[in-house]
Amino acid sequence: MDLNSPLFDRIRIKPTCDDPKQGAKAGTRAGARTGAGAGTAAAEAACEATGCTHPGLYRAPKGRKQEGQYWRFCIDHVRAYNAAYNYFDGMNDAAVEAYQKDAMIGHRPTWSMGVNPAAGGEGKGQGQGAKAAKPEAERDWAYADPLGILRANGLGGGANRRQAPQEPQRPRHSAAVRKALDVMGLDENADAAAIKAQYKTLVKRFHPDANGGDRSFEDRLRDIIRAHDVLRAAGMC
Repeated sequence: MDLNSPLFDRIRIKPTCDDPKQGAKAGTRAGARTGAGAGTAAAEAACEATGCTHPGLYRAPKGRKQEGQYWRFCIDHVRAYNAAYNYFDGMNDAAVEAYQKDAMIGHRPTWSMGVNPAAGGEGKGQGQGAKAAKPEAERDWAYADPLGILRANGLGGGANRRQAPQEPQRPRHSAAVRKALDVMGLDENADAAAIKAQYKTLVKRFHPDANGGDRSFEDRLRDIIRAHDVLRAAGMC
C-alpha cells in the first residue's frame, strides 16, 4: 500500500477534545507544510493570563455555571489559578449543602414512590391525567392501575376495597396469670364466667368425694385451687 497516496490528504478526523498538547503537535505538523498554520496554532495555544506570552498548554475550568469551559494557562498561571479556585464561591452554607445533597442523585428530578407525574402530577396544565388521578388515601397499593385490574379484584379504593380482617387484641397478662390459666386449661382470652365454670368442673372431677375417696388427685386439686386464687387476685374472676 502506498502511504504517500494523495487520498490520505483528504482524510479529516474530528477531534474528541481540544487538548492543547495535541493542538500544539498538530500545529507543528501543519507548520511543516504551511507556515501560516503554525502561526495560527501558536496564537490559539497562548496563555490567557493578562500580559503572559508563554504557551497555554494547561486547561483550567472556568467555574460554576460554565461547566465544560476552560481557560488556557501556562504552568505558573495554572498553579496560581488552582490554588485560589473555589467552585462554591458566592454561595452560602445552605446553598452549598443543597447542592451537595442534589449531587447525590446527579442533579436529576425525583418524586415520591407511587407518584407518576406523567399520569397527572401536580399543578395546572396536566390535562386529563390530573382529573383522573386519585388521592393516595383512596387506594391500598402504591402503584398506578390505569386498566383497573387490581380494583376489579377488590384491591382498589372506594366500595370495592377489600378490608383486611382485624385480629383480636390479645390481653397482656403476667407470667403467674398465664401459668394459672394453663393449669386450668384455659386460654388468655377467657373471661370471668369461663373461669368460674371451668373451676367448678375441675373441682368436681378431682375431688376425693367424686372419686370414691381416692386421694391420688389431691395434688392436681391443690394446683387448681392455687391457680383459681391467682386469677381471683388478678381480678379476672
